[in-house]
Amino acid sequence: MNKRILPIILLLAGAAAVLFFLRGDEDSWICVNEVWEKHGNPSASQPTDGCGLVGSSVVTTTVKVYFANTSTDPNFLDCSVVSPVERGVTSTLAIGRAALQELLKGPTVEERNRGFFTGINSGVDILSLEIIEGVATVDFSKKIEEAVGGSCRIATIYSQIENTLKQFPTVKSVIIKVEGRADDVLQP
Repeated sequence: MNKRILPIILLLAGAAAVLFFLRGDEDSWICVNEVWEKHGNPSASQPTDGCGLVGSSVVTTTVKVYFANTSTDPNFLDCSVVSPVERGVTSTLAIGRAALQELLKGPTVEERNRGFFTGINSGVDILSLEIIEGVATVDFSKKIEEAVGGSCRIATIYSQIENTLKQFPTVKSVIIKVEGRADDVLQP
């Protein structure tokens, strides 16, 4: 074999080996928030179990989400008064986000029949949630502000979000943002 070709072949083989090992699990299925997500172009089909599961059953945690209630305050005299309902969520380290996601779903039919209602628009997304030194900063999509009028409804929205997050001992106060803005959000 030509002595010039051998080093080139070895160099190409070494580069191929390095690329193979550095590539990691980009071509695989990864469990994110209890949902299988496709990363790259995996050769295997999507798994049917195991994401968010421990053994053969889902591990859940109970959280509280807060809604206004016409049964406990029929005349709606204090717009910031909200009452908890319990929801089961898949256990996660991001329990604050899971509780907010349940809040954004709104009351169930059974809860509405018991007088619960929400001031929060449907279709609102959580853009981010950070909890640092007792301060929870949650950033919502602009949908949270659409067609929101009146100080009473805004007080209800703030109270729902704050109470839902303050149930956790790591949260002492809450800052609400809308698409990165903290000033002038949720104004009547």
